[in-house]
Amino acid sequence: MRLEACNLEFGVWSLEFGAWSLEFGVWSLELAASFSTFAIMIQYDEPLFRPPSEAYSFILQVTLGCAWNKCAFCEMYSSKQFHTRKEEDIFADIDSMQPYANHYRKVFLADGNAMVLSFDKLSRILDKLNEKFPRLTRVSAYALPKDIEAKTDEELQQLAAKGLKLLYVGIESGDDELLGRINKSENYESTAMALKRARAAGIKLSVMILNGLGGKNYSHQHALNSAKVVNEIQPEFLSTLVLSYPYDEDHFAKKFDGEFIPLNTIELIAEMKVFIENLELESTVFRSDHASNYLVLRGNFPRDKQEMLNRINAVLDDPANAKLREEWMRGL
Repeated sequence: MRLEACNLEFGVWSLEFGAWSLEFGVWSLELAASFSTFAIMIQYDEPLFRPPSEAYSFILQVTLGCAWNKCAFCEMYSSKQFHTRKEEDIFADIDSMQPYANHYRKVFLADGNAMVLSFDKLSRILDKLNEKFPRLTRVSAYALPKDIEAKTDEELQQLAAKGLKLLYVGIESGDDELLGRINKSENYESTAMALKRARAAGIKLSVMILNGLGGKNYSHQHALNSAKVVNEIQPEFLSTLVLSYPYDEDHFAKKFDGEFIPLNTIELIAEMKVFIENLELESTVFRSDHASNYLVLRGNFPRDKQEMLNRINAVLDDPANAKLREEWMRGL
C-alpha cells in the first residue's frame, strides 16, 4: 500500500486539503475492513478527495468534479467534467451502506463543492442520511462562497438543523489582486460575506490559506489581507498549505496572470510569520501540518499565537539548524 492512499480499493486521498501524511495515517483494522467491503458496493468516480479530518467518515459523492474548476493552482478535478449525480443513484449508495450504518457518525459529501446543489436536493439528501444513519452527528462538504451566497439565511439554517454542520472552504487568499491573478472567481467581500452568513446560520467553517500563492511579488499583501479576511470571518478551524506544483512550476506560472517568482523555504516561513502576526482570532483551531508544510505548526488562537511565532522566529534566526520537514517527507 502506498502511503498516500488511505486504502487501495477505497482510493481516497487529498492533494489540496490533506495529502496522506504520517500525521493523519491512523486507520483501524476494523474500519479498513469495512472500507474494503463497501468499496465493492459503491463505485466511486475517481479521483476522489476528502479532508484529513474526514478519514473515518462515509464519503458520499453527490457531485462529480468542481463547478468552477478554473483556479490556476488547482489540478484536483482537471480530469473531470463537472456534473451532479442523479438523486436515485445517491440514494442507492446510501441504501447500500445500511449494514454499516451504525459504524458511522460522520458523512462527507464529495466532490469539489457539493454545496452547489440546490437547497431542495441537499435537504432531501440530508433527510435520507438521517433516516439511514441512526448515529449521525455531522455532515460536511467542500463549498465555494458563491454556493453559500445562493442560499437564503432560512435555507442555511434548515440545512444546519438537518445535520450540515461543517463546510470546508479554500479561501486561498484575502488579497483581491492575487485572487484575480489565480482566477479564483471570488474576492474579499464575496468570501467574507458568504462565510459570515454560514456561521450565523449555525454552520461551522474550516478555511484554508495557501502559503506562497503569490510568490515574491505578492507575498506581503497576500499575508496581510489573508489575515484580514480570516479575522473578519472568525472561523472555527484554520489551516495553511504550501503551494504545490503537481504539473511542475512552469505549468502553474503559465496559468498565473503576471510574473510568478516562487518563494524558497525560508521565504515561505517568513510569509507565515506576517500572516500569523496579524491574526486576531477569538477561538480558532489552527493547523499547519499538511504534508506540504515545511514547518509543522499546531495550536489554538489566541492561546498559542506567541508560541507559534516563537517557533517561526527560531527558524528565521537560525535557518541552518532549523528542524524542517525533508522534501522526501512531504508526500506530494
